[in-house]
Amino acid sequence: MASLLVLTMIVVAACGGNNNGGGTNGGNSGGAGGEEQVTLTLSHPWTSPNPDNDVYKARIAAFEEANPNIKIEQDAVAAAQYKTKLFTLATANNLADINVVWPGADLDPLTSGDLLLPLNDYMDNWDGLVREGSLTGYNVDGNQFAIPTKQNYVDIVYYNKELLAQVGYDTFPETYADFIDMVKKLKEAGITPISLGNKEKWPLQSSYISVLAQRFGGADFLEKVVAGEAKFTDPEFVSAVGVIDELTKLEAFNVDANNMDSVQAQDYLIQGKAAMHISSATVDARIRTNNEEGDKFGIALFPSVEGGKGEAGIAAGVSQFGIAISSQLDEAKQEAALKFLEFFVSEDLYQDLTAAGILVPADIEPNSDINPYLQEMMELTSKGSTPVFDAVVPTAAAKELENGLQAITIGRSTPEEVAASTQDELGN
Repeated sequence: MASLLVLTMIVVAACGGNNNGGGTNGGNSGGAGGEEQVTLTLSHPWTSPNPDNDVYKARIAAFEEANPNIKIEQDAVAAAQYKTKLFTLATANNLADINVVWPGADLDPLTSGDLLLPLNDYMDNWDGLVREGSLTGYNVDGNQFAIPTKQNYVDIVYYNKELLAQVGYDTFPETYADFIDMVKKLKEAGITPISLGNKEKWPLQSSYISVLAQRFGGADFLEKVVAGEAKFTDPEFVSAVGVIDELTKLEAFNVDANNMDSVQAQDYLIQGKAAMHISSATVDARIRTNNEEGDKFGIALFPSVEGGKGEAGIAAGVSQFGIAISSQLDEAKQEAALKFLEFFVSEDLYQDLTAAGILVPADIEPNSDINPYLQEMMELTSKGSTPVFDAVVPTAAAKELENGLQAITIGRSTPEEVAASTQDELGN
C-alpha cells in the first residue's frame, strides 16, 4: 500500500497543471471536483453466466462508483476465443490497458515482448493475502506480472448420485477398471454416462488430459515434455489419450458433444440427461451451490490407473484470471490502472468469491460459514495438484492436441497419431 501511495504522490507532484501528465488523484476514492477523466480498457473472458463472472463484473461496477473519474471500458471476449485475441493483440503491440492473463506458457508471449508492467514495487498490497505459491506462475525471472483472482481445478467429476445408484454404485469408483465397468452399466441402462460439451475443443484437453497425463506419467510429466526430457509419443501419454479413444468407442459421451458448449453440457447433467460431467471447480456453484437440487450431485476425482506413475487423489489445478497491466501506459493511465488493480484484487473480492462458492488463491477468514459444498471441494482437492495442460504446454501444441482429440471422438484419428502430431507441433 505504501509503495502505491508513494507512486501517486510522485505522479501528482510531477504533473502539476500539465494536462499530458494525467490528473487522477490515486490517494482518494475519486470523484473530487477538477479531477481529469481517465478511460481504461479492460480485456476479459467473463461472458458466460457463471457465479464468479458475476462477482468480477460487480467489482468493476463498484470501482467505477467509487472512482467516478475513472471509466472502465470492457472488452469481453468468450473464453474459447479470448487467448487467441489476446495473443493477436500482443503481436501487434496493442494490448488493452488491463488484461486478464494465464500463468506459465500462456504468459511467455506477453513477457518476452516486455508488454506487461512488472508489479514488484507494489506487492506490499497483497503481502499476507495472496499465497506465494499462487503467485509463482505469474512470476518470470523475478518479476511479478499479474495477481491471480481465483484458484481452479479443472478435472472435477460431478455425478448424479441417483443415476449411479440405479446401476449399483453408492460411491464413485476408485480404479479406472471399475470406472469403465460403471460406464458400461450406465449404457446398458439407457443412461448417457458422461455429458461433454467439446464444441470449443478445450474441455478434453484441459479437463481430461491434464489429469490423465498425471495419472499415467506422473505429476511432472508435462514439465518434462516441455523441457525435452520426455515426449508426447511416450507410452504414458499415448495411454492417456487412449482413455478418450476408449470412452468414445464405448459411446460414453452424448452424441452431440462436438456441437455443444461447456455450459450446455453442464445443463445435461443438471437436467438428469447424463450421469457425469467433468469440468472445473468453478461450475460447482452452478451445479450444486445455487441449485435447489444440489444435493443430488456428488464430486470426485478421476480414479487411479493400473500401472500409472501418478498418485490418485491429485487434481489438475491452476491459479487463474491474473490481472496484468500494460507496460505502454502514460503516467495518468498507469496510476489509474494500479488503483484499479489494488481495488479489484483485494480481500473483498476474495470474500465475495468465497461466498459464491469459488475457491480462491488467498488466505482469508471467511466472513460467514463456508458453504458445505465449498468445504467438500476444498477437502477433495487438498492432496495437491498437477499442472493444467495448457498452462504448461505452448499454445500451438495445446491447440494441436485439441484438434486431435476432437478427431478421435469422430473416429478420424488414433491416440498414436494425436500424440505424434502434438509432439511435432511442440518441436523438441
